[in-house]
Amino acid sequence: MEKLDENFGKSEDILANNIKQLKQLFPEAFTEGKIDFEVLKQLLGEYIDTNEEKYGLNWFGKKKARQFALTPSLGTLRPCPEKSVDWETTKNIMIEGDNLEVLKLLQKSYSNKIKLIYIDPPYNTGSDFVYNDNYSDSIKHYKEITGQLSDGVTITSNVESSGRYHTNWLNMMLPRLTLARNLLRDDGLIMISIDDHELHNLLSICNQLFGNENYIATQVWQKKTSGGQHSSTFLDFHEYIVTYAKNIESLTELRISRSEKQERSFTMVDEYQSERGKYLLSPLKSWLDERKTLIYPIQCPDGSFIKTQWICSQPTFEQLKKEGRIQFKQNSKGEWAIYKKQYSQENDGKIKPPSLITDLAYTANGKRDIKDVFNDFDVFSFPKPVKLMKYLCEMATNGNDIILDFFAGSGTMAQAVMELNQSDGESRRFIMVQLPESIADSKSQNDGAAGYFSDQSNPINVADICIERIRQTGNRIREHNNIHSIDTGFRVFILDSSNIKAWDPSVLDVESNIEEFIEYIKPDRSEEDILFELLLKFGLDLAVQIESRDIANKQVYNVGYGVLLVCLAANINNTEIEPLAHGMIEWIKEQNPEAETTIVFRDSAFADDVAKTNITAIFNQYGFLNIRSL
Repeated sequence: MEKLDENFGKSEDILANNIKQLKQLFPEAFTEGKIDFEVLKQLLGEYIDTNEEKYGLNWFGKKKARQFALTPSLGTLRPCPEKSVDWETTKNIMIEGDNLEVLKLLQKSYSNKIKLIYIDPPYNTGSDFVYNDNYSDSIKHYKEITGQLSDGVTITSNVESSGRYHTNWLNMMLPRLTLARNLLRDDGLIMISIDDHELHNLLSICNQLFGNENYIATQVWQKKTSGGQHSSTFLDFHEYIVTYAKNIESLTELRISRSEKQERSFTMVDEYQSERGKYLLSPLKSWLDERKTLIYPIQCPDGSFIKTQWICSQPTFEQLKKEGRIQFKQNSKGEWAIYKKQYSQENDGKIKPPSLITDLAYTANGKRDIKDVFNDFDVFSFPKPVKLMKYLCEMATNGNDIILDFFAGSGTMAQAVMELNQSDGESRRFIMVQLPESIADSKSQNDGAAGYFSDQSNPINVADICIERIRQTGNRIREHNNIHSIDTGFRVFILDSSNIKAWDPSVLDVESNIEEFIEYIKPDRSEEDILFELLLKFGLDLAVQIESRDIANKQVYNVGYGVLLVCLAANINNTEIEPLAHGMIEWIKEQNPEAETTIVFRDSAFADDVAKTNITAIFNQYGFLNIRSL
């Protein structure tokens, strides 16, 4: 029986993995486990940039922030079924905690699995800066700023006069975006809402992290039609949505449904129906700025010509005409108009997304969305509109794709995912992450939150608002849904320190320290707490199917239909070893897992090494070799 290594209480070691991959590519560049950079430079040849002056964005703290992204987390995610809905069956995840620590913990389970990441980070407007990371003890710092420890830590304002106005924001964003990129699928996208304050800096760091070649677009979203002083000279009507691909070569074409305004711009021609079905007509004439390559004559059926600027080049027009995709129409005055046939089934009736979003949804819609969920209570300021989030999800996802939002706020994206699944029958999943920031400290919340949660004895935080919004949205969908089977549940997890005690070599009484460390699982942690830390350790989905069964009077957990079997009983005596082992073996055979089964026990449960050897031998006899102890 092999004991899980000493790093069990840490998240995925990204730096160690990077070194491992580098060693696989360039084994010659390693000497006694260390990198020989001179050899590495020789192997890379002309691709090494030796110039001291390089193009790029630099700032104070960048190196430290980059290193912090590579530092494993000492935290874990503790399950919270009492806050959840449909715990046993749901595939959706809601995590309460600091998103930097959570992103580290998700690395092994969700690396290369997320199709869309959307975030709406703080816009750096000088307001309270809650994401002020502490590099020395991040979990303790997290508990302090969320009121779980009373060490007097306060949230500071990020004012321009501090001298590090942009630096603070960049140091906050860099490690989070670094970790986020690892989670994206090869065909995945990240979309980031931002305003003018940090747009230029955001583009710079995204170009560094994702590569210029993976830049997709910066969409302009018209958030309102009036009010809002942007500066002394302009009114502020818009924000941006910056989009990058993980690998643009793997990206599938982005498509959206036509808006109501776009639908009205087409003319439905019911009387024209070919073998390809009904089609819409869109004008071939262009009203854009003059482009000489698009100006040429087209001959009409009566022999006359129309020469103007068209939406396509002449070779493209000839190809469309050859395919029967051009329609000529004459009005009562005998004037000709030329149209392109757009068949309804092409691209499922969808179009390329525009770079300008003007008629989709406004901030006021977001306010109405959330008040509708919270019985007209005004619980959150400036939420993004659900319609906007559905637009982004529809553009980039389908099937059972996973959408991650690690600045979840009031949970708009979770609502959008469930409602979009309801409308199109897909099975998208969401992972929401939100800091339990007190509404007393946050400027994003209104007094309405206190009114809505008036019967709750504990202080209200932003994560509470997010969880309640997801719950109420699910309730509404279940009440009115008669079409599709929609997953309206969610599993809630809470960030905490690891379930494993940390060895403290500074303790003077070494003997008592060793005695305490014999049982190194914290006494206030449940078997479920430990089980989900094992899931993170082994890289399993937090929404994986879990069953439990009583075998030889011991609780045994079956994860992922036999991929992982866990028994965390505190004591297993010699007479229980054989029936327990055989019962677990029979259960594995029932499941017939596709992957090799890993079996885990609590190390201190056995009386001695002989007992551990005996139970290991029984499993080995039946071909189960991966036996671990914790």
